[in-house]
Amino acid sequence: MHFPTKTRNFVVLLAKNMREIAFREALREAMQEEMRRDESVFLLGEEVAEYNGAYKVSQGMLAEFGEKRVIDTPIAELGFAGIAVGAAMKGLRPICEFMTFNFSLVAIDQVINSAAKINSMSNGQYTCPIVFRGPTGSAGQLAQQHSQAFENWYANTPGLKVVVPSNPADAKGLLKSAIRDNNPVVFMESEQMYGFKGMVPSEEYLIPIGKADVVTPGTDVTIVSFGKMMLRCHDAVAELTKEGINAELIDLRTVRPIDYDTIIESVKKTNRLVIVEEAWPLASISSEVSHIVQRRAFDYLDAPIHRVTTQDTPLPYAPTFVEAFLPSVKKIIDATKSVLYRA
Repeated sequence: MHFPTKTRNFVVLLAKNMREIAFREALREAMQEEMRRDESVFLLGEEVAEYNGAYKVSQGMLAEFGEKRVIDTPIAELGFAGIAVGAAMKGLRPICEFMTFNFSLVAIDQVINSAAKINSMSNGQYTCPIVFRGPTGSAGQLAQQHSQAFENWYANTPGLKVVVPSNPADAKGLLKSAIRDNNPVVFMESEQMYGFKGMVPSEEYLIPIGKADVVTPGTDVTIVSFGKMMLRCHDAVAELTKEGINAELIDLRTVRPIDYDTIIESVKKTNRLVIVEEAWPLASISSEVSHIVQRRAFDYLDAPIHRVTTQDTPLPYAPTFVEAFLPSVKKIIDATKSVLYRA
């Protein structure tokens, strides 16, 4: 069944059969279903085949689809990303897995200067239906070069779509849509969420790219986030509810395109906005959302917009510094109370 719809909640309500599966299983099911449906879809990346994936996302796929469609590559991101882009230009639909998006920097020329631009540079003669996927953001004590969030980097590039799911149901529905999309899609997951479980419909479904999800309706303040930070926002909203604060929580799901209309509609109702993001503050997604909201809904704001981001420094190794670096439930609660002018 296809759900051409607005929100994940709508999908869950319509689905007759639900089951609880892990985030990695939802991603695997999406790839398996699309590879069974379309023989032009294939997966390549480091350790995706014989090892069943560094995070076991592709477990069992080599046995089902064979070595021509599930391909182990050398440790050479620039090389295999280029192969994937060329394959996409010739009519295939590659899923190019980076072991982490920190390593995608080695291949960023292929993503930005080839995949994102080939349709424009060829005047529409070539499309590039490719999905670049893998984990993003911090994953504990992995230090500075393995803990970065580059969603805003890729979202700054015309020609790319950028998806950052926060739960298994969204991960599956959005990845299926990404694989079918004729544009290059950067699909960014959280390494810490691969074991996170959630309810997923048994029926086939797609979630449209570019539509946010109003996860928790509210009237007092709008909280906007995406990806792993949604888990902390959920906890913050639960604590705020105990204190009588009715927060509306919005999951962006995609950061290019951004569903500004849903945010604006919410701000017009609540008159206050907090944006939570696991990224450095300068030129971030929260910066862009803040700008658009003050342009389109300035007269509705009863308080300055408050952003909760990571600290403006490379991520240290010590666990105490990791906690201080990242957005926390307390920081989100404090930010929410500040826009409500509560101590």
